[in-house]
Parts: sequence; structure tokens; C-alpha cells
Amino acid sequence: MRRIPEQLDIEPTPEPLAGNLPQPASERGAWVLAASLGVLGVLVLALALSGVLGSVSSTSATVPPPVFKVAATPVPGATKPVSAVEPARAHAILGDPSPVQAHRDLALYEDPASTHISERWMQGFYPIYEVAQKTFGVNWLLIASIHKQETDFSTAPTTYHGLNFAGCCGGPMQFNVMNGDPARSPGGSDSTWALVSDSYIYGARPSSYDHMTARHPSIYDDFDSIMAAAHLLSADGAEMELGAAAWNAAYDYYGHDLTGVTYADQVLARAIDWSQHGFCINCGLEGAMVQAVYGAYGAPVAATFETAIAAGVHPAVRHGHGKTRRRRRG
Repeated sequence: MRRIPEQLDIEPTPEPLAGNLPQPASERGAWVLAASLGVLGVLVLALALSGVLGSVSSTSATVPPPVFKVAATPVPGATKPVSAVEPARAHAILGDPSPVQAHRDLALYEDPASTHISERWMQGFYPIYEVAQKTFGVNWLLIASIHKQETDFSTAPTTYHGLNFAGCCGGPMQFNVMNGDPARSPGGSDSTWALVSDSYIYGARPSSYDHMTARHPSIYDDFDSIMAAAHLLSADGAEMELGAAAWNAAYDYYGHDLTGVTYADQVLARAIDWSQHGFCINCGLEGAMVQAVYGAYGAPVAATFETAIAAGVHPAVRHGHGKTRRRRRG
């Protein structure tokens, strides 16, 4: 287990964010479980040393959580476009990338880098994805797809230290800690991270995983960051279904512009493809699935921007708790 030193002292949000919010997990239960496991471990060790159990197999490994259900490939016209449900989402928490950043992000999405990621690297994330899904009612495949899109499953060079090149966002899920009140220290009370930084208290933290920090909450801690992302997606309407609500939440996670459309298309397409063919760490995006998602959800939204641009009008972008984010490359 690699412990990551705390580099940003961020205060949790004083008010809980809307969404699928359970009761905080009991610390007493965790201590009882730890004690029970300790006793069990001593017993197993004694039996193994005595030869009763024989040698312990080294082939067992953590596997991805079970898939909730196979998601259908989206069909254009089968669901209402995002614009039709905007009034009900007036309080969504939005990303807010600058035009320059969005342009560079789009180039990265259209020509993504290829990094081979080992199964061993991913095993530490599987229990966290499962807890996040159980706690906030968001499909773990959507959470994992956001994780892939943001930091290539935490393999980006600056994932666990400092901030991205824009000096705003960090950690596995690239939370903005700089978009709060500028008069305050980094991570003001209304920054995106501050809004969801306490999300870890609602789930049972695994006893051991890679990149566990000494203090919580931390954007660099795998559990803290992934739980916060699940909470944010839930607050923006994501649930277990990989459909319109999931697309909307991914669109909010990036921000409302044309790059955000591409981001949401890719994130949802990847999650649906995993549900149909199994979770695949190093598989690329399936072009046909991306096009299907775009046709069902992205195209109606992109059309509003393209119409405005053609008319010489700057498209109106609703701003919220933005995540002026840049990826790790460039």
C-alpha cells in the first residue's frame, strides 16, 4: 500500500450536496469487523502452518464488480434530448473549461494516447468502485469510465501530486480545488471539491488499497476522490441506468460546450460497451457505439451550439461550480 503525503489542506463542505445521500457509515462497525478479521487471520495462519489448510493459493485476485445489467445501444429519438430536460436540472453542478482548454481537450479526445495498464494496477480500484456504486446508486461502469477519461485510470503523471497544468485540478478524478472564493485559501467553501469532499464518510472505506493518504479528505486518495465523483454524478442525476441521465451527468462533469458533448459521448459509450462485452482495461473506444450515443444524446445538444455559431451568436453556457480542467498531456 503506497501512502500519499497530503499536499492540500481542504476543508469539507459544511452542507451536504443533493443526490442519493445515505447515512454515514458507522465507525464502530468498522472496528468490530477489523477485530473479527484479525482473529480470523490468526486462526487461518495457524491452520496453514499446521498443514491443515495446505499452502495458500496465490492465484486469487480482486475482480471487477458485477455488471448491473447489459445496457442497450442508444437509438436516436428514443429519449428526450438534454435540452428538453434542462429546466429540471437548473441546479446541476457544471464544469467550466475555458475555450482554449476545451479546444486542446477535444484534440486529445479525438487522438487519445495509448497506455498499457496492468490488471494488478486496477485491482485496488474495484472495491472502491463497488462501494461508490452501492453508496450513491451510480453505475460503477460510469464512474470507471470517468476515471478512464480523466486520468487514464490514475496513470497520468501528476495524478497523485500537485495539480494539472492549468493549476486547478488534481487527483484520480481531477477535482477543481481552485474555483471557490478567490479571497480564501485554495479549496474555498464553494469549490467543486469542497462541495463533495466529505463523500467518503457515507461508505465503508476498504481496509487497504493503493494511494491511501494519511489524512482525509484528500483529492489524492483513491477512495476519497472516487466517492466524491460518484456523489457529484448522483447529484447531477446519474443512476444505475446507462442512458440519458448518465449522459447528462457526464456532460455536467466536463462542462456545457462542444467538447463536453464529445466527453459525454465517449464516457457513456465506453460504459455501455463494457456492460455489453465485459470490463476491458486497455480496450479502445468502439466507434460505432460512440456514434450511437452521439446520435441519441449528443447530436441534439451539439446542434444548438452549431446553430448559434452559424448565426454569429456566442452560445449561452450556464455556469455553476465549474471545474476549469485540463488533462495531463500538453
